[in-house]
Amino acid sequence: MSWSIAQVARMSGVTARTLRHYDDIGLLKPDHVGANGYRYYEEPQLLRLQQILVMRELGLALADIASSIDSEPDTLAALRRQYGRLIVERDRLSRVAETVRRTIADLEGKPEMVHINRPENLFEGFDQSQYDDEARERWPEEFERAQAKRATMTDADIERWQREATAAMIRMAEFMAAGTPVDDPAVMDEVHQHYQGICIWWTPNRAAYKCLGQMYLDDERFKANYVKIAEGLAEYQAAAMAAYADARLSD
Repeated sequence: MSWSIAQVARMSGVTARTLRHYDDIGLLKPDHVGANGYRYYEEPQLLRLQQILVMRELGLALADIASSIDSEPDTLAALRRQYGRLIVERDRLSRVAETVRRTIADLEGKPEMVHINRPENLFEGFDQSQYDDEARERWPEEFERAQAKRATMTDADIERWQREATAAMIRMAEFMAAGTPVDDPAVMDEVHQHYQGICIWWTPNRAAYKCLGQMYLDDERFKANYVKIAEGLAEYQAAAMAAYADARLSD
């Protein structure tokens, strides 16, 4: 039985654009291309796609995924090995769950989120590499610049950057809890620090920075990070970023 690229996209959750990209780079070739020009996949390709998705969940880069799959022609053996790695990942996710549990404990009785004892604990256990493929697809030039910058940074540098980002989110939550307008000079100065932090990776103009703030609000994955700190913080952050972009950035 064959499945069209649209059917594979629906059943796997992988966009047709990504499937075409996988074909272009030789990671996942369709079984055949029909007279209508559509790609069609059969069971071996679906099994390979499953392996690709498993390895993406494990944080492997696409080039490493290709070499890993191609080095193990025995699908069953490959799945057994990946199963072992998933067990390790399950344990990591347990640590993530514990991180969230501690945050809930910190927030009990103080919904305004005025203080967290150790803000760096908010993101313990999270793996941001899960967004790499999507970022590479949506913003290829910015992604490559960010990757080049990441290569120059140590794990300690990244950890420090994450701690500073978390502390900044908490300060924004304090402004929000106090009812401070998003265009207040103190809020604008805080957003300026956020903008400078983003510029470590890439330099957005006015439209791009406003778009980034809207993404924090619209993308549930990003919004969830703000909700962990305070309800409504994603909306406040996005509005403050838009005010900052209009006041201080150019097109």
